[in-house]
Amino acid sequence: MSLHDAESRTFASDNYAGVHPEVLAALAAANGGHQVAYGGDVYTARLQQVVREHFGESAETFPVFNGTGANVVALTSMMPRWGAVIAADTAHINTDEAGAPERVSGLKLLTVPTPDGKLTPDLVATEAWGWGDEHRAQPLAVSITQTTELGTLYSPTEVRAIADYAHDNGMAVHMDGARIWNAAAALGVDFRAFTADAGVDVLSFGGTKNGLLGAEAIVVLDPARATGLTYLRKLSMQLTSKMRFASAQLLALFDDDLGIRSAAHANAMAARLRAAIEDVPGLSFSQSTDANAVFAVLDNAAADRIRERYRFYDWDRAAGQVRWMCAFDTTEADVDAFAAAIREELER
Repeated sequence: MSLHDAESRTFASDNYAGVHPEVLAALAAANGGHQVAYGGDVYTARLQQVVREHFGESAETFPVFNGTGANVVALTSMMPRWGAVIAADTAHINTDEAGAPERVSGLKLLTVPTPDGKLTPDLVATEAWGWGDEHRAQPLAVSITQTTELGTLYSPTEVRAIADYAHDNGMAVHMDGARIWNAAAALGVDFRAFTADAGVDVLSFGGTKNGLLGAEAIVVLDPARATGLTYLRKLSMQLTSKMRFASAQLLALFDDDLGIRSAAHANAMAARLRAAIEDVPGLSFSQSTDANAVFAVLDNAAADRIRERYRFYDWDRAAGQVRWMCAFDTTEADVDAFAAAIREELER
């Protein structure tokens, strides 16, 4: 029995979307019979092979339940207890994980203001100091997000510049890839080009925002930069017993380019939305629309009236900034109707 309108769609978050039908089919195919628990199954073994095909032969994959778990466990594996992570002040690990990195891992976050959500070597340098000072948490990792929380995108060259600076200063590089499929689709390159080949050491590999029921993974690209993951998943309550179902979902995204197709569609819907409203009076855009997010600025009262018809979030209410997200199942009709509602409200 369905308790909701299965045709309803919003622009609040790609997390609001359901499970992609092809992923549901993959779950059904993985069901039945018995498979070894805790990652000893054939689906997890196959996932290891597929990830190596896309990220390089040294890649090691550790499926987990969610993105917060992927980030926290990954960062825990990359440094000792006295380590610190340099990240943008808007990074998900800083703003939306309820202090999990600090409380669960015990690490310190050193955050850097950045208007577009992106770090640069110069910005990293503002917190990359104090090594050997017993009074300061030691900067031992840099974490970047692809795409960023502000919907912007790192090019492979930008990632490489950060990685080179970090490595030259004895720091490892973590990438939060909650929307990594959207990044790959927008860049039009394979994953390796902006991860392993660009110097990323450890990756949080997302799936939930791209049509999975709930499956993410930690992908170690440089095994020398991460230790203890065999034990840390269990210690951090991220080791699933029926791992075949997490692995089967992740495999589904690679099968027949489902993940890229879904992400490219979401990106295209965001571009369509922005193009439809760029000339609307009383509306401006605070960020470039690089993937599947549109960040706009408008009067709060007008936003609230539009929200009576379509749910979406304020990003910074004091600045009148809102975020509109598109997902794999957003349709052109959805976008056109939403754009019409925005135009109607702001032009009246």
